[in-house]
Amino acid sequence: MRTETTINDTRDFAVGRLLKNLAELRRIGFAANRRPLEIEQISHDCALGDDAFQHLQKPRQIEGQRASALRFGDAHAQAVLNAVLMFVFVARGFTNKELRQQFAVLLGKRAHEISPGRMSYELRRLRLHGLIERLPKTHRYRLTDEGLRTALFYTRVYSRILRPAMAPVILAAPAGSPRALRQFHAAEAAVNSWCDQAQIAA
Repeated sequence: MRTETTINDTRDFAVGRLLKNLAELRRIGFAANRRPLEIEQISHDCALGDDAFQHLQKPRQIEGQRASALRFGDAHAQAVLNAVLMFVFVARGFTNKELRQQFAVLLGKRAHEISPGRMSYELRRLRLHGLIERLPKTHRYRLTDEGLRTALFYTRVYSRILRPAMAPVILAAPAGSPRALRQFHAAEAAVNSWCDQAQIAA
């Protein structure tokens, strides 16, 4: 794969067209290339260490503030981490309003059903866990490298491994019956098998 940057109109970057501006255009071009290459590298290997994963599973005190957990499999955690992975957000960041619209869709709701306060809560816990950072002097946020790695790990493992693994073994027998117990063990074996194939510690 080859990554190239073409600048058709230098004024899109508030830079003139004279030859003396070539150095500034080179700086802008290299910066534009660097971000996609970093994303491609993290996307290729987005595994989380056990300590990092466990820290996200429970509330923590960070900088004197309580950071709510981002529990794996929780509908809101999965939705917000799916939302921040939209290409346009990865490329230029996002505001509360922009992220709220996509977050609502992923929860099967309309944007007006998610309050700005609720979205601020989600942004706050992502920020305190170091998954996003606020762009200076703006109301926009962007993913950190750790945030990108975490979002990719959560969404890929959940959608590509756990959900397909559980589909064939949904419990249909009455709870507590020998058949239900066998189905539970089958589900556990299926999950472990998928994790082994993906080289993920269950």
